[in-house]
Amino acid sequence: MSEVQADLKLAFPGFSLDVCLRLPGKGVSVLLGPSGCGKTTILRALAGLEHPQGRVALNGLVWQDDQAGGVFVPTHQRAIGYVFQEASLFPHLSVQGNLDYGRRRIPRDQQHVSLDEAVNLLGIEHLLDRRPDRLSGGERQRVAIARALLTSPRLLLMDEPLSALDPARKAEILPYLERLNHQMGLPVVYVTHSHDEAARLADYLVLMQSGRVLASGPANELMSRLDLPLSQADDASAILEARVAEHDHAYGQSRLDVAGLPLWVGTSRAAVGEPVRARVMARDVSVVLARPVGSSIVNILPARIEALRDDGPDTVTLQLRLVSEGAASGLTPMLLARITRRSCDALRLRPGLSLFAQIKGVALMG
Repeated sequence: MSEVQADLKLAFPGFSLDVCLRLPGKGVSVLLGPSGCGKTTILRALAGLEHPQGRVALNGLVWQDDQAGGVFVPTHQRAIGYVFQEASLFPHLSVQGNLDYGRRRIPRDQQHVSLDEAVNLLGIEHLLDRRPDRLSGGERQRVAIARALLTSPRLLLMDEPLSALDPARKAEILPYLERLNHQMGLPVVYVTHSHDEAARLADYLVLMQSGRVLASGPANELMSRLDLPLSQADDASAILEARVAEHDHAYGQSRLDVAGLPLWVGTSRAAVGEPVRARVMARDVSVVLARPVGSSIVNILPARIEALRDDGPDTVTLQLRLVSEGAASGLTPMLLARITRRSCDALRLRPGLSLFAQIKGVALMG
């Protein structure tokens, strides 16, 4: 089975780590949680930079097993790429020189990522002759990612690579991280405390708290669960996996297909038929018992209430499952809706009730 395995135990004064992880062997697995919860320790253990007790393996290849003869493969023998919070480029080398350094670490017959491939993927062709001190923070991180890819890793580890960047530089680099996920096909373990980054990048999500795994699973499932802290945050949202169905250039919009249901968004750069991801904030969803006529809201989708959560004296959060004739029951995606208690009581909302979800805003995420 293709997976990343990490069974780890570690104890420091005031902190202990005890996790059993089975991460998918493809896509982006995001470790999400507050500072000090053990995310980076797990990443360093995967890299062999920390040695907690336990077992680490990638697709059946054992890198650490303290029970079976004390196996411990050193970092330089693990086929990993590691991207740190800071780019850590060699200041005396050009971008080209930094990339060549990463590539030359690997024997030619083991190189499966070409220089052109890495350069084109990260959009750094015009930077090759520059020194690191002439790059922006976002450019430096793109070069650092390209250098990591040129080591031809079987696993890419990323430790909060956007945390040192301002919002503009983050917005600049996120599309490249999405391209990395779609085009390279290698597993990525990505550490962050940012809900926005997790929503945009995660295929699989691990919620960490005080050295323990609070929950793990597909990102779109965890983000819409009412029993987890993600749905309690001000920016609570749901992730919808979709495909581009058509472009309406006259109105500057694209129609997505979400489990057989239409969802209109701003113009997507993706071609018709390509997969995309959309994020819908709970605060941008309202509900009505009958489909309205003459509404300015374009996206009005049939749904059913799966669960309700009382958020206090004023607010209720609804977990809604979209209803589509083109998808089997239970396989359609979820939405969250945050409404007032007054509205909930007036509409007599309850689990199992069929209604319509009015979506006022959709963020297209690639």
